[in-house]
Amino acid sequence: MNTIKNILEENISQMGLVENLSLPYIGLVLGTALLCGLILYIVYKFFYRGAVYSENYGLLIVMSTMTVAFIIMTISSNIVLSLGMVGALSIVRFRTAVKDPLDVGFLFVAIGAGLTAGAGLFFIAIIGTVAISLVFMVMFLVGKSAMSYLLIVRCNVAAEADVADVMSTLKSKLKSKSSDGISTEFTYTVRIKKEDVVAEMLEIEGVENALLVSYTGDAQY
Repeated sequence: MNTIKNILEENISQMGLVENLSLPYIGLVLGTALLCGLILYIVYKFFYRGAVYSENYGLLIVMSTMTVAFIIMTISSNIVLSLGMVGALSIVRFRTAVKDPLDVGFLFVAIGAGLTAGAGLFFIAIIGTVAISLVFMVMFLVGKSAMSYLLIVRCNVAAEADVADVMSTLKSKLKSKSSDGISTEFTYTVRIKKEDVVAEMLEIEGVENALLVSYTGDAQY
């Protein structure tokens, strides 16, 4: 074990790095980055609200945090390597589009945690990651108290006024309306805590059909 340690320390010395870049310091940097990445990974996994969860993206969060940490650690230790690293990173191109803006936010936080950990600001990296995660969880729980839905109602022309009266009592907004002179189809966005609005709509005389669809408001292409 001591032989491996001596070899690594000798290699680090030969590379011209500063003496404080020791094995314990490297372990502390990567350990802090790993801890921050795992916190973000757990929060992302359990509070994900998209249509399809990607385990690969969760792993990307952890890998990005650790990767940025050791890049910053290297750059801050040797100016020659920092110039080469900047040149190498300038040719990198990412062609995969991130569809959910929230995914970009998590990746940005992961990069920020890696930057602070790589710079040796371990306490700030952990506290910042935990604080942002707590803010996200609180806002997620507050926003989840009233879910957003698309309510699609099809009725005859005579029942239009009754449907409008019911919708006026809810937090709703008319998205579209189409009519062929005999029947009319409404599409509303509504924020409700319970899904009994469908039963209420079907009780109206003249309503042919009512459909409630979960709606996040995020357009993805």
